Amino acid sequence: MEEFDLYPPKPTLNEPKVKGSLAMTIFSIVLFILTFLFVFTDEVNFVFHLLIVLLVHEMGHFTMMKLFKYKNVRMLFIPLMGAFVQGSKDEYSQKQSLLVVGAGPFPGIIIGSILLFLASSYEFAWMVDLGLLFLLLNCINLVPLDPLDGGQLFKLLLKNKQEFFILVFSFISSLVLIGVGFYIDSWVMMIFGFIMGFRVKSLQNQYNLRKELKDEAVNYRTTYKLLSNKDFSKIKAVLLLKTPALRSYIDQVSAEEADPLLASQVNSVLVSPVERDASFLFKLGMVLLWLAALALPFILLILYNDYIQENYEWYFEPLSNQ
Repeated sequence: MEEFDLYPPKPTLNEPKVKGSLAMTIFSIVLFILTFLFVFTDEVNFVFHLLIVLLVHEMGHFTMMKLFKYKNVRMLFIPLMGAFVQGSKDEYSQKQSLLVVGAGPFPGIIIGSILLFLASSYEFAWMVDLGLLFLLLNCINLVPLDPLDGGQLFKLLLKNKQEFFILVFSFISSLVLIGVGFYIDSWVMMIFGFIMGFRVKSLQNQYNLRKELKDEAVNYRTTYKLLSNKDFSKIKAVLLLKTPALRSYIDQVSAEEADPLLASQVNSVLVSPVERDASFLFKLGMVLLWLAALALPFILLILYNDYIQENYEWYFEPLSNQ
């Protein structure tokens, strides 16, 4: 008798199908606009420009996910916060993941630079406003903090994903966001930092659980489809032991109701495999592009200060008179 015959078959995992994703995206955009207009009543142009910047940024992620056959891809806007694109794969590629992350901020920085260059010739104030916003938001997004794109790039470029390091990295990121929010008097950033803090608590629980599974030689770095019945049973046992509320609920419902929940909970513990297929030159190119994008605003400010004053005097002079 083979080993897997000693364990009952794992239940089927019901993967949720995203329906009406376009309708949800449009609804979230409308809610995003209305909320911003309610808070910033006299800043219609700013809200419109912000929407353009976020939409271009997220469309970069969205397009790359679709290109690489991600499942259940959807885009949502969060009032007063920002936007995100969500999708999933059974097995991830390091190279594809780096391209998905980079497709958001890098095109935005290029577009912002082009708009500022054109503005010096055509003298359109909206080009300067929009170009600066493209540069500002996308450069900030490249700062290596979780969950910004810079934080995702940083984690993807690690030789091996060390779960304790990622836990510490997320904790430091939440503290930095809270501190910066307090310093610049941004309650939105502070709230986001505190939300990140709650996420760190969840990561800590996952870290402790996976550490115990590792000690028991359970292979949790796999997909649910490839997960053995033996490892499923062991993960389920640890989950029920660590989560009394889950165990209490499972004891009160039928197997038909319990199985889908258990499958979902076990799946949340698993770490999706990442194929380390990015070459050294590819990773080096991403790092150089990342550093260049972060340095661009400072280069423009320091090296081209005279050029900016000369070519954008028509833009800055009215502001200085206000």
